[in-house]
Order: sequence, then C-alpha cells, then structure tokens
Amino acid sequence: MGKRSGLLKMLGLCLLAGVLVAGILFPVVGVAGVVSNQASDTVESMSAELADEPPPQLTTVTDRGGKPIATLYNQYRVPTKPDQISDAMKWSLISIEDRRFYEHTGVDWKGTLRAAISNSSGGDTQGASTLTQQYVKNYLINVTYRDDEIGQQRAQEQTIARKLKEARIAIQLETRMSKAEILAGYLNVVEFSRQIYGVGAAARAYFNTTPDKLDVNQSAMLAGMVNNPAVLDPWNNPEGAKNRRNVVLDSMVDNRKLSEEDAERLKKEPLGVVKGGPNKPAANCVGAGPEHGFFCQYVEDYLIRSGIPKDELYDGGYTIRTTLDRRINHLAKKSAEEQVPKMTENVANTLSMVRPGKKRHEVVALAANRDYGLDKEAGQTTYALPSDTWNVTGAGSSYKIFTAAAAMQHAGVGIHDSLPSPGSYTSSRYTNAGAPYTVGNAGEYPPNLTLQDALAKSPNTTFVHLVDRVGMKPIVDMAYKLGLRRTMQSNAGNGGAIDKEAGGQYAMSQRKYYGPRENSRGMPSFTLGVSPTNPLEMANVAATILSGGTWCPPTPVLKVTDRDGNPVKVDENPCQQVVNEDLANSLAVGMSKDDLPGGTSAAAAEAVDWSRPMIGKTGTTQSNASGAFIGGTPQLAAASMVFKPERPMGGIVDGGPGNVYSVSGEGNIFGGKSPARTWFNAMKKIMEGEPVRQLPKASPRYK
Repeated sequence: MGKRSGLLKMLGLCLLAGVLVAGILFPVVGVAGVVSNQASDTVESMSAELADEPPPQLTTVTDRGGKPIATLYNQYRVPTKPDQISDAMKWSLISIEDRRFYEHTGVDWKGTLRAAISNSSGGDTQGASTLTQQYVKNYLINVTYRDDEIGQQRAQEQTIARKLKEARIAIQLETRMSKAEILAGYLNVVEFSRQIYGVGAAARAYFNTTPDKLDVNQSAMLAGMVNNPAVLDPWNNPEGAKNRRNVVLDSMVDNRKLSEEDAERLKKEPLGVVKGGPNKPAANCVGAGPEHGFFCQYVEDYLIRSGIPKDELYDGGYTIRTTLDRRINHLAKKSAEEQVPKMTENVANTLSMVRPGKKRHEVVALAANRDYGLDKEAGQTTYALPSDTWNVTGAGSSYKIFTAAAAMQHAGVGIHDSLPSPGSYTSSRYTNAGAPYTVGNAGEYPPNLTLQDALAKSPNTTFVHLVDRVGMKPIVDMAYKLGLRRTMQSNAGNGGAIDKEAGGQYAMSQRKYYGPRENSRGMPSFTLGVSPTNPLEMANVAATILSGGTWCPPTPVLKVTDRDGNPVKVDENPCQQVVNEDLANSLAVGMSKDDLPGGTSAAAAEAVDWSRPMIGKTGTTQSNASGAFIGGTPQLAAASMVFKPERPMGGIVDGGPGNVYSVSGEGNIFGGKSPARTWFNAMKKIMEGEPVRQLPKASPRYK
C-alpha cells in the first residue's frame, strides 16, 4: 500500500509539472481557458507584488530637529540589498535550504521527485520547496496575510492546489527577478522570532552587527533558525539553536562551501549572541523613554485620528518629524517633578505647551511628573496624561474663561464693566434637581468687581450670575469653539451624558456634540469646571485667545515622509476664526491680571520674579480634588494640571514643592499653588532670552 501511495504521489507530481509548464508556455481555450487565464492573472499580480512591493518597515518618530526619539513597528525589519549580505550568510542558507538554487527556475523538479521517493519509501521527510517557493510562502504569511490568521493558514496548507499556486508564482517570479534579488527578498521577509524579521534586523538583534559582516558561525545559526524560529530561539533554547547551527555547518561542507576542518572547529564555538536578549529598539512609544513617551503617544493618537490606521502607521516605514522641542519638554518635566515627585501615589502633574499662531498651533512639550513606561512600581504609566481626558474631576474655575467670553460676545459685557459678587447667589434660571441652584464664594470679595478683576480673583457668584444672564448654550458652544473639541465629546456641559435634544451642533469626525437644554440638572456648574478635561486642549484654549481668536488643531507634526522620502499629507482640520479678533484681544487683556497682586497666581509669579505680560486663569475643583493653571505669553501657551488619574475620590494636599499627596478626605490644593508654581517655574526658564512681547490692546467695544 505504501509503495503504491508513493508511486501515485510521483505520478501526481509529474502531472503537476506538466500542468505548470503547459499553463505557462501554451494558451488554453474554452471555458477551462477562462479559468486558467483568471488564475494566471492572480499569479501574475502576486508575482508582481513580490517583485515590486516592499515588506513592512518600522516607522521612525523624531523631534523637530530630526533626531529620532522612537520607532513604531509590528515587524522589526532593516531593509537590506543583495550586496549588503555576506557570502557566508547566502551560502549558509542555500546549503541548508536549496542547494540547487542557482540551477532551477523556481521549482526544483529533480528535488521534488527525490523528496517524493524519500517520503514514499519511509526515508527522511523532505519538503523539496525551493528558496523561491519559500519566499512566496513567507511573503504570504509575513506580509500579505500578516494580520489574517485564516489567510496564513491557507498559505501553509499541504494541498495540491496550494502547492500548484505557489509553484506557478515561483516560476513567474524567476522571470521578474534575478537570483540575487530573490535571495535578498527571502532574507528580508523571513521571520527570526521576537518580532524580528529579515537578516538586517537579525544581524543587529542577535549579534549587534550588520548583515554584510555576518561570519560563518553567525550565518549558520541564522540560516538554521528559519526552519522553526520560535523553537530555535537561542536565548530560550541555546542547545537546540547550537545543534541546528551545526547541522547547517555540515550542509555547507556537503555543498563544498566550507572545509570539514573549519566546520568541526566552528562547532566548538559558542553561539555568540548578545547577552540578555535581542538588541532591538522598543516597538512603540515606550522606546521614546520616560521623558518623551507622552509626546510620542500623542503623535501616534493624533495621526490615527487623522486617518492613518494604526497598522499602517506601524508597518509603513514612515519618518515622522514632530514639533517636539527637547529643551522645552525637559524644563517642563523638571518643573512638574519639582512640585509633585514622580513616585507620589495617584497624583499627576502635567504641563502641556502650545505655540500660538494664526496658521498653526504647534505642540512643543507634553510633560508629567510621572515617567512614561511600563514599570508601575517605578511610578511609570502609559496613560496619555498631558494630552487626553484623564483629569476626570475637571479644571475648576479656569472654565470661567468661557463664561466671560460668551458674556462679552452675547451680552455686550466689557472687561471693565462692573458685575455683582455677593457672598451667595441663587440662580434665577436654573435648578438643581428641582431645588434652587445656589453657590457661594470661597473667600471675601467686594460687592462688585469688573470682569477683569473677577477673572483675576475668581468669585463663583459673579460667573453664575453671568450664566443666568447669557444662558448655557452660548457658554458651552464657546468652550468648544475656543478649543475643548475632544473634551466635549465626553462632556455635555454639565459633566453628564450628551443631550441630543438641544442645538449647537458641531461635527466631530462621525460624532456630533450637542449643547445642554435650559434647566438641565446642575447646568450652571459647568462654569466652575466640574467636568473631565483634556490638559492639552486647555493649553490650546490659551493659544486660541493669544492668536486673535484663531483656533487651530494642536498639531504635533511638522512633516511626514514615506519609506521613499516622499511627503505624506496629514489630514488635519483647518484653522478657524472662532471669535472675532477684537473680542479675543480684549479677553486676553481681561485675563492679564491673574499674576499681579490680588490675583490668584500672584504668589507663584512673585516667587520666580515674573515680569512678562501674560494671560492666566487658575482653577480648583470641589473637595480640592484637582487644580489647574492656564495661561500664556504671546510666544507660548501652557496648561498645568494637578489631579488624581486613578480613584479620584477625595482631595489633594499641597504642602509646598515636593510635598503634594493624595488623601481620601478634603484636600487643600488650589490652582494658585502647585499648578501655578509648575507653570511659572518652567516658563521663567523657557522664556529666558526671548524678547518681551506685549499683549494686544483691548478694543473699545469690549472695554
């Protein structure tokens, strides 16, 4: 029965050879011809893809000067040309996998028949696939179907149909590519375990060298690995890897590419791989390190939201030149850590920085007291603390900026107009679950204040009075216009669910933001900043005000190029004139007294001898659970926030620089304490040497 089966296999292979040759050399007619031609088209396109389309490559992320900070990849691969691979590597692979490589034209019929005879007679099992066929299979598995398990399974099926297709593609490929190109192509796609693909990456990862410098010993180990890379991993299975290396050395002797004496000598040598595991970069933003990881994470998130799928970002071989300023980012992080040590449990201190402008708002720094990384015991995190909505308790009274702007635009309020500031105020327009909505002030204030003084001193009653006067919809719309775009996707203007019955729609990707209805529960509390808030977007609010009312997306990208150096267009939202320039300039003047005596950040400003013109606004939330300071100079806007990213119940105690910690009860943090100190300490150093620029003049219309 065994001999008969073997003969049938041989007959089948002979027939297969005839079909292959006939399908390539002779035309086919009739219905069968249509099918055959369709199959030929598929084979033709597949062989063209292998010949012309490069496999996945890693993406490089750089700072604004072009210096790399991280790599992103699913497959660690270093593209390698034929002349960049050592002869030792080439002959090691050919000797163990396909000794007749330079003799056949894609399919080794002599080897195929020999394998069939060996298999049918109970000898060693031999696959008989040429390197060209293996190139086809590896390309399908590691490139074409890299994210498709079913496709990968089909590419490895032991069926005549699959073998036929693979063989036809291999034969076509040999008409398109030289032997040197096919060999290099194979060595660029084959897997070497641990996300390492291709000989260029393998040379670096395993031996800290380049593929042109691989010696016989190193080459033999790598050539042996392709048979089963996971099992033959030299760190997990050094004995197995060494035995397989020795088999390759013997095959080189049999192939007359190595003397027997040299082979025996090399077998006694150690594998020589780098100690402790592969020498390769991190596959994601962890590679940017503790200081730049948050910025890298924002770059990734931003590009994905801009329409580049994550797999494409990780496989595309892009070079992303970012807007990151290393000096500014370093000073920002240093200031954040000085106020709140990185190991402080459940307290984050973030500083996000944006350059104002009418054409672009470039993000230059995203820093936090905590390090970016995977070691939780060292206080590291991969939460995008400075650039996403992790401050779930809110930014406090900094939201009064939106109420002030809406009152100026819709109620004709000027920055020097007198407004009431009673100790307690009950809303005449809104209720709290049917009961009167009443707020009080945290300190003593004069009975009346100008809007400018109210922004500096921050009485709650003045701004809830303005909410009654203006209504919630203009205020919530103003928050969105000035910069809280993503924040408002999880914020209905009252910290609750989005109310779809209201107006004020703004398209955001495939979602819409809807403002709240009149008399919604707790609605006036929006002006007190009780809702989850994105720190970077608050920095961009300040940038919008300092840009004459021009909102631009907070971009982290200067330029993106593809693997060939061609520019790639990033689909970024266009800048918008969201409020008129007179209003924005007047609002800036209205926010210009926070750092002066009587202002809520005056102590922090005085401590660093601050003297530059600036805008600013502090914020503190209920139970002193978080604090914020938002401000900027004409050259740079920034937002500092101190909050609890995990288990936000309770407050934060601020006992001075380096003595800030979380408590389960009431805290004592204020926006004018560690948030303002973080902001001023960083900005003082960052702005050294920069010219002093004045704020714009207020318009008579809004005075």
